[in-house]
Amino acid sequence: MPFTTQATDPTDPTDPTGPAAATADGADAAERVLFVHAHPDDESITTGGTIATLVDSGVHVTVLTCTRGELGEVIPADLQHLLQSPEALGAYRQTELAAAMAALGVTDQRYLGDDDARWVDLSPRRYLDSGMRWGDSGAEAVASLGAESLSAAGLSNVAADVAAVIAHVKPTAVVSYDARGGYGHPDHVRAREASRRAAEVMGVPFFEIVPDAAGPIAIDVSAVAQRKRAALAAHRSQLTIDGDSFALSNGSVHPIDLVETYRRVPVARDEEPLPFRDQSLGTKGVAAVIALCFGAIVGALMTAVHQSTTPVGGIAVPWGLVLGLVAVVGLVVGLRIVTSGRLLPILATVGIMGVTAFLASPTLGGSVIVPANTAGYVWTFAPAVVVLVVVAWPNLSRRPSPAVNAQHDRG
Repeated sequence: MPFTTQATDPTDPTDPTGPAAATADGADAAERVLFVHAHPDDESITTGGTIATLVDSGVHVTVLTCTRGELGEVIPADLQHLLQSPEALGAYRQTELAAAMAALGVTDQRYLGDDDARWVDLSPRRYLDSGMRWGDSGAEAVASLGAESLSAAGLSNVAADVAAVIAHVKPTAVVSYDARGGYGHPDHVRAREASRRAAEVMGVPFFEIVPDAAGPIAIDVSAVAQRKRAALAAHRSQLTIDGDSFALSNGSVHPIDLVETYRRVPVARDEEPLPFRDQSLGTKGVAAVIALCFGAIVGALMTAVHQSTTPVGGIAVPWGLVLGLVAVVGLVVGLRIVTSGRLLPILATVGIMGVTAFLASPTLGGSVIVPANTAGYVWTFAPAVVVLVVVAWPNLSRRPSPAVNAQHDRG
């Protein structure tokens, strides 16, 4: 099968997708492949022949479609009325996808966010087409992004829903786009990011679609060419068939490929952690509490020593105040750099200043830990100055590629 013997380590007996999983007659009865696509029609254009070939080989194929392509363009004159309603276009494209699935022989097709493609205990949601526009270098994000669009959803949330499908289907391989999403469409990029992350977390091999028949895994789909053509023809709102080629809404003409190619993507051991903004709400809540507590601890410890000095050459060196300021700068700046956000540095400073203000109040005996002297004033107000500077500066994180920033789709 294309996603087992050609792409795995034949010497690894623990690889669930390798030859060790094959039955005595040579057929891999356990092979199950999950294809993750952004919109209806994507599955037929780039992987239609492979899907039909796998189905004919007895492989269980699941097609996971992230959106219904509500913001796609429409080609036929008799369907132009669908452009007046994204909901109507999405509903029509669902019927097109159902026809394409029938042509390819797929019996397990799901929409991301539905009951059968949603993380445990979460209510179903609908990921909407993000929309796109054509730019000089290909697909680009639209000026404004809908709150319910696939691109607006946090990466961790989308990946969790893909992982839910993986947990249910138990695929031996996950297939989606390359890092650019094929041609730069933001929804394609998000689908690739989420499916790759889910595959890595769930321990499933991930394969990317390689454009222009240049991948190391080549699937000859000539035997199922007519079924691929029928699947493409089912998406008549999005493309037109002319002999052995098809044309998209932008007028570009492409051959109906008889060879589809892929590449296995190794696990990125040193992959950057998920940005704080894309973490789950629970993770953000825990991080906020920890930042507040760390700030309070630093505030208490440094308040206790901020008046400490050591005489050096007849000069009282305020080492306690210096240590306190270094601790504040290190904590606040460190949180800003690590999270590329402003919330945690602010909360840490609130913890520092809150404890300092409390300790600056007179005790029952009338004494104070933060007296009204130079060191006391500096220690009281310096954290506020530090956080204002830290919050004001722009993010210092590496600038992501335009494809990752793009907030997607032609549909």
